[in-house]
Amino acid sequence: MKTICLYFQVHQPFRLKNYRFFNIGHDHYYYDDYANESIIRKIAEKCYLPANALMLDLIKTYGDKFKISLSISGPALDQFELYAPDVLESFKKLAKTGCVEFLAETFSHSLSSLKSKKEFIKQVEKHSEKIKTHFGQEPKVFRNTELIYSDGIGEMVGEMGYKAMLTEGAKHVLGWKSPNYLYFNAFNPKLKILLKNFKLSDDIAFRFSNKAWKEWPLTTEKYVSWLETIDKKEEVINLFMDYETFGEHQWKESGIFEFMKAFPKAVFASSKFKFATVSEVADSHQPVAPYNVPYPISWADEERDLTAWLGNELQDEAFDKLFELEEAVSKLNDKELNKDWLYLQTSDHFYYMCTKFFSDGAVHNYFNPYDSPYQAFINYMNVLSDFTGRLNEKIKVASLAESTNISDLTEKEIKELIGKYEKALEKLKDKLKPRIIEKTKPVAKAIDKTKAKVTAIDKKKAETKAISATKKADLALEKAKSEEKTTKAKSTASKKTSSSESKKTTAKKSTPKKNTATKTATKKTGPKKK
Repeated sequence: MKTICLYFQVHQPFRLKNYRFFNIGHDHYYYDDYANESIIRKIAEKCYLPANALMLDLIKTYGDKFKISLSISGPALDQFELYAPDVLESFKKLAKTGCVEFLAETFSHSLSSLKSKKEFIKQVEKHSEKIKTHFGQEPKVFRNTELIYSDGIGEMVGEMGYKAMLTEGAKHVLGWKSPNYLYFNAFNPKLKILLKNFKLSDDIAFRFSNKAWKEWPLTTEKYVSWLETIDKKEEVINLFMDYETFGEHQWKESGIFEFMKAFPKAVFASSKFKFATVSEVADSHQPVAPYNVPYPISWADEERDLTAWLGNELQDEAFDKLFELEEAVSKLNDKELNKDWLYLQTSDHFYYMCTKFFSDGAVHNYFNPYDSPYQAFINYMNVLSDFTGRLNEKIKVASLAESTNISDLTEKEIKELIGKYEKALEKLKDKLKPRIIEKTKPVAKAIDKTKAKVTAIDKKKAETKAISATKKADLALEKAKSEEKTTKAKSTASKKTSSSESKKTTAKKSTPKKNTATKTATKKTGPKKK
């Protein structure tokens, strides 16, 4: 019975923010958090969550008859932890079914296999540990970044104990041979090689929604009929593609989810195929010949070479400058620098600098944050310059501490040493300031809002007090006027009373004199006689 091996790659880089020349030496945080979070959430809703739900439903429907293999890069896992824990949980549910195998790769989704064996091995071990932590599986099969492979790279992977490795079934390497067999590494026959059937894979990954394609629309019945025409002697059909094919590269409206949902049923109806993980393929089939690849190949572009990442002077200079720092980074072993060192190795940064046109460029440039390869190069080199400065500064401090025997120092030398350390500390503090300011911005805004409210309340109180004071003043004025009127009235009444009393007194004084005169006259004349 023939075998179908479905393998999906999950990867998203930490995209760099717009980092200018004037940021060098001042701003040591390089990532566009807003873009990274928004893109992860967008793809989560369009692809990862619905695709994982679909795969889980297919496993529940068909049990262990339906199986897939996945590889998730380190940067993607880190971003799931930060921005999309629901996506991470959905992958864990798939892992628990026992029908999904997780593969190993370089942690950074890097090109380290082309430059440094030491760094390559370190990253693979780090990634395998991350897979084991999240999904409880210890990877047995290796998938290199962008399916990059050569005889030498395969030899390294075999030495690390992996039993199989995935790569491209490149026409210029295979010649007349078919990709639908198991092969082995030319230097280490124990390492089995699974080759991607690029035509059948790309029919789904790239051509599915292309209305100009003569085979559009692609139905499951048509696709399975193509599988059935493959030579009976050919044992395994490896369908390798990006997981973002579902919902992102091929939108939901194209019918891609319905195609995948109906695919197993159509396959089982033919009764000639079964699904298997990459480990099961390696265990159940025998390799037929060595896969001789003296020069590295990949799954990108028509050429299937490395020119998408290392094909021009911009890419070569950036890549070489980065790896000039490898020994210093490894020796220093600083946590923050190590994190940046890993994220700066991600192959996407070099892909953005590509200056050639390629057939699948639209897919790879879908989330390209730059307007041109030159802008990508300048931005990356600015970041790398700052990273180099931080690295050199920490090396100076570390070497100064290591080379100094305090017991042999004079008082003057001790003071000079303290001065150097104080300067280093001040620089470190200055580096923290931008982050502290960012963190305190929400608090400052809240304080400003509170101050505004308090000011408004105080203003109202002041206005109320002013109105109250004015009212009191008006009342006092009215009271004073009233009292003044009363006083005037009393004064007038008093004057009238005084005048009246004065007149009465005068009248009293004049009346007795008249009486006396009368009496006197009476005495003189006496009574009249009759």
